[in-house]
Amino acid sequence: MKKTVLVTALSAALSASAPTLAADPASDAPAPAATSPAPLTGNLSLASSYRFRGIDQTFGRPALQGGFDYAHASGFYLGNWNSNVSSGAGYPDGNLEMDFYGGYKTTFGDFGVDVGALYYYYPGSSVSGLGQGHSGTVNNKEIYLGSTWKFLSLKYFYAIDDYFSLRGVDSAGMNTDQRTRGTQYLDFALSYDLGDGWGINGHVGHLRLRNVRNGDYSDWKIGVSKDISGWLLAASYVDSNARGDCGGSAFAPYCFANSLSESGATGGKHKDAGRGIAVVSISRNF
Repeated sequence: MKKTVLVTALSAALSASAPTLAADPASDAPAPAATSPAPLTGNLSLASSYRFRGIDQTFGRPALQGGFDYAHASGFYLGNWNSNVSSGAGYPDGNLEMDFYGGYKTTFGDFGVDVGALYYYYPGSSVSGLGQGHSGTVNNKEIYLGSTWKFLSLKYFYAIDDYFSLRGVDSAGMNTDQRTRGTQYLDFALSYDLGDGWGINGHVGHLRLRNVRNGDYSDWKIGVSKDISGWLLAASYVDSNARGDCGGSAFAPYCFANSLSESGATGGKHKDAGRGIAVVSISRNF
């Protein structure tokens, strides 16, 4: 297959989402809401761009996102989160991401523990467009284990199947058919309340993408937010060292096209999906 097709498909598949902050809803997997007097809560946000683990999911365009969480008093929870995405981010003919998750969380004084599973699904997408000789709908399955202390958190994700339906890629950008299950992502974050509705947040993460050349990278974010009568306004700067140079000679899996079809055809525009960018958003929980 054409190298550019695989690069586009691969880079896209390396992004996927979860709302920790409206300003950067995709910096890690969907974070279930904390247990509250109302067991069923919802969320809605509009962001200038959707970044997942530092990688562009909408080719720089805005994203409308939302979902709901059910949190039982025992600590068990279930949830769903959704966003529009670009097919060029590795979801051939797909334009919607749907995340489903569930798990258990509890606290011990200032410490907290969170364990669960997460399923990413892209309805209407076709794995065959990734050009790796497989069929089906693009998806990803992960389990996670997290811990918190006051305003700090650490979370580990492990892919129990091929990471976003990808198979291995060599230094020339060609398919090796090696499995990418076992891919890991580690996320360290902070969220601090400054009072009077103001807050600051930051994040550093690292992806270890199994059997994909130049697939490993680190990403980071720093942001600020302001609560105004229940509406959260947020702004952040997101960046990474992911290989996304579309004009370089080395294989760059994070060089994305603006579109990708089931046949493997890509759009005429390409962009470094891991480049630094400012993201602004407005969101509300209800």
